[in-house]
Amino acid sequence: MTAGRTVNSLSQDWCTPKKYVDAVRKVFCGDIDLDPCASRYSLVKAKTEYLLPGYDGLRESWNFRTIYVNPPYGADRQRGTTIKHWLYRCAEAHRKFGSEVLALVPVAANTGHWKNYVWGRATAVCFLYDTRLRFLVNGRDAGKGAPMACAMVYWGQNFDRFFDVFLEFGAVVDLRLLQGKRIGKNDRLIQPTFFENL
Repeated sequence: MTAGRTVNSLSQDWCTPKKYVDAVRKVFCGDIDLDPCASRYSLVKAKTEYLLPGYDGLRESWNFRTIYVNPPYGADRQRGTTIKHWLYRCAEAHRKFGSEVLALVPVAANTGHWKNYVWGRATAVCFLYDTRLRFLVNGRDAGKGAPMACAMVYWGQNFDRFFDVFLEFGAVVDLRLLQGKRIGKNDRLIQPTFFENL
């Protein structure tokens, strides 16, 4: 369900493990309306899927009630995008449409994309206990773990449900007191017009 992790693997389809797909469905009470960066191997099976690499999920509509994102972790040099563009879309879908959004991302708390689109915008984050989260590679458990710690970030109104579901998988931190606050020195924000040029 995600492409772009070419730094550590030749595979472009590192999919979310079943236990996390099931947890996402519990938070969303069963339905995942959009997966904007799906692959043919994905277990998510959202009602609407933008399949990478053919569809560019950053350019398509995110006006959906529930959205699950396991974005490309690497840079797409052809389109000029990185994970910060996916996190921007997560935060904007929640702000603009009231979408509930869950994103499985690397823990990078000191980066501009966390400063601008997680801290001060997201509702909560679960720092996953998996020391090396084992993504499915081309739909199969290849036995290799991710080279970095991962987190599930939540933008939505149902903190209690997110907490109850994800506490089993890691430390859940309530970020609601940070919403709307300037946290440290923010890096340059993505301008909405950027997406018109993709």
